[in-house]
Amino acid sequence: AEYALEQNYPNPFNPSTKIKFAIPESGDVNITFYNTVGEEVKNVNLINKNAGELDYSFNALSLSSGVYFYKISLNSSVSGMNYLSDVGKMILLK
Repeated sequence: AEYALEQNYPNPFNPSTKIKFAIPESGDVNITFYNTVGEEVKNVNLINKNAGELDYSFNALSLSSGVYFYKISLNSSVSGMNYLSDVGKMILLK
């Protein structure tokens, strides 16, 4: 498997969206969400995920309408490497 980050769906969304991604090795996945000024609004740690395609459902009930960014990183338990994917952009419309 390759490391990949897909666009969230649906986008725009209200109040939840799904983020699909793939990781090449087993490990801990970190998903960080930011607002447009770079402030972290949420951080999620998914522990001991197996290699392959995964998804995460993001609920934004506590956030206001606007543009947000998400970044996924992997700390591999196999090779000890840290992987960083591209950052995705999503729009919350309430």
